[in-house]
Amino acid sequence: MKAAVFSKPGIENLRVQEYPEPEIGDHDVLIKVKMAGVNPIDYFTVSGNRGLKGQALPIKVEPLPHIPGSEVTGTVDRFGKHVERFTKGDRVIVYNRLFDGTCDMCLNSCEMLCRSKIVEGLIGVNTNGGFAEYVSVPEKNLFIVPNSLEWETAASIPITALTPFHALKEASLRANESLLVFGASGNTGMLAIQLGKKIGSYVVAISGKKWLKDFGADYVIADPEKILCDVDTITDGRLADVVLNAIGNDMWETSFKVLGSKGRLITFGVLTGNEVKLDVHSLYSKHIRIIGCTGGSRSELQELIGFSKELRIKVWKKFKLEEAKEALQGLFAPRREGRILLEIG
Repeated sequence: MKAAVFSKPGIENLRVQEYPEPEIGDHDVLIKVKMAGVNPIDYFTVSGNRGLKGQALPIKVEPLPHIPGSEVTGTVDRFGKHVERFTKGDRVIVYNRLFDGTCDMCLNSCEMLCRSKIVEGLIGVNTNGGFAEYVSVPEKNLFIVPNSLEWETAASIPITALTPFHALKEASLRANESLLVFGASGNTGMLAIQLGKKIGSYVVAISGKKWLKDFGADYVIADPEKILCDVDTITDGRLADVVLNAIGNDMWETSFKVLGSKGRLITFGVLTGNEVKLDVHSLYSKHIRIIGCTGGSRSELQELIGFSKELRIKVWKKFKLEEAKEALQGLFAPRREGRILLEIG
């Protein structure tokens, strides 16, 4: 099969070449990949570092040579003898967390926090991923999606949608509360806006992209110097109930300042750095909560699939597998407007 492969860190080292087709065990399913989402996870897996600036956090990648690709959709090609839930041709998406299913976290629907040291990590990082014609995954990591669901949306559910969906649940966002989204035009940002509106909150997008209003944003703030003043005005002096910061250091202090009393700051990204300052006085005097989260659970993924037809995905570009390097490089292009996808099948 053809696959995008690298043997040592560096985007320049990614090559599309022939690679042995994956083997499948008794409980595994071989997926013929149709489309793969292109995420920062994939970029940092190939480059070898997590974050664009500030302190780098090395990523353990295995096996080498390695195939990246953590957000995958396709059809069932064949499966092991103990697989019973799928038939050939089923349209599926891959839950990308590796988990044992037996620890206390897994048994409490927190598979993304599995305590196992044997199967920990991510598909596409700690196992070969979906930047290939075929990928093999455990049956428990697969979910069927409706035949009517567009491939672009299916490829965006496992990370791009699941991450903010879980985050807003962790923040206990409620109807009529205000939600501020930093990095609103990014992959998870555009979905966070839609999910916030589905809950019934008032959503403010921090971005220069006016098209976010078409995705449900009630208000778009483009000028960083005006964020605090504008938020204070549109919330009648209450400031924000929930702030979602998926970008890290650059907007951390601003994110904290725009939180009102009993506000919740939720974060799951370090694109611009992972070390921040903390105003402890504001933290306790306003009863602020800071919530870190990662990924989401299988039950949340199943819930997302249930209303996935309501979600909209803005696609910037689709690349072929042979253009995987260009697809990764495009993630941080200033001109990017929406998702980047690899169309493989």
